[in-house]
Amino acid sequence: MDVENVEKDVDKRTLSSFIMSETKDLEMTILMNAVQLSCKLIARACRKAGVASLYGLAGTENASGDDVKKLDVLSNEIMVNALTNSCVCALLVSEEEEDPIVVPANKRGKYCVAFDPLDGSSNIDCNVSTGTIFSVYARSTAGEPSIADILRPGTEMVAAGYCMYGSATDFVVSFGDGVHRFTLDDSVGEFCYFGQLKIPEKPKTIYSCNEGNYSLWDKEIQEATDAFKAGPKPYSARYVGSMVSDVHRTLLYGGVFYYPADKKSAKGKLRVLYEGYPMALLTEQAGGVASTGRFRGKVGRIMDVVPENIHDRCPIIMGCPRDVAMILSKYN
Repeated sequence: MDVENVEKDVDKRTLSSFIMSETKDLEMTILMNAVQLSCKLIARACRKAGVASLYGLAGTENASGDDVKKLDVLSNEIMVNALTNSCVCALLVSEEEEDPIVVPANKRGKYCVAFDPLDGSSNIDCNVSTGTIFSVYARSTAGEPSIADILRPGTEMVAAGYCMYGSATDFVVSFGDGVHRFTLDDSVGEFCYFGQLKIPEKPKTIYSCNEGNYSLWDKEIQEATDAFKAGPKPYSARYVGSMVSDVHRTLLYGGVFYYPADKKSAKGKLRVLYEGYPMALLTEQAGGVASTGRFRGKVGRIMDVVPENIHDRCPIIMGCPRDVAMILSKYN
């Protein structure tokens, strides 16, 4: 027996024990257990997608008008089932559901959760990294749950995070006290604490965007993009097309990820509740900046946007202070 490795396994801090010790909130621990169980099941489904015939379209569109993949449907069912049966949720909002899901009264708790069950699923058939994104609110009203409980600024979130399914399965979460990273240890089936995640003090020079939309952007975004590519040491272009992957890299290495508004999509493409807010909270808690750029007549913070409906969108500019400041300077 390898005593040294056994001792290391004993010392591992799991996601559940971390949350319980840090938050002292039993219901939050139960909620995160439901989320991490969902992520384990989705990770397994992604790995088995080929042999289980889960590649391809399901033949429908989701609430945002995107083509739905078979894995989208399965991931959504997994999340809804786990969160409903956790008995700590009152209202659920999913990218795949047109309307919010009101949890039955006999299983109802105090939390409202918005989530994208499988971000980046358009790339799943070519084995690109995907992920799950979520944001959590505590109920603000009495009586029957309603969208008023969740159509609130991002500053009122109590937790947010994502799980990325790549070469490793990483679970990244914040309760407003920094960003904590866990990695799934398949040998024990647990997410084990990796450490705090902060954007480096000396960030890499990376810009990440869908440059195919360049001609549709406003001149300030075009000028910023041109600046990244100019000079004797131009920035490296890195764009995966899966928000979880692009933001995860940005948090680890620095640089900037942006998906601005354009002539075709005046509100941008990414959804506020389950993409913009959670990633903005994580970016800010990791020492970065998360801005909308010019949106609704002004340049503002993503966390201050008030959504008008559960699938509302907003522009995204997030990353290290150096690069976000450069982009925003173009508006001055």
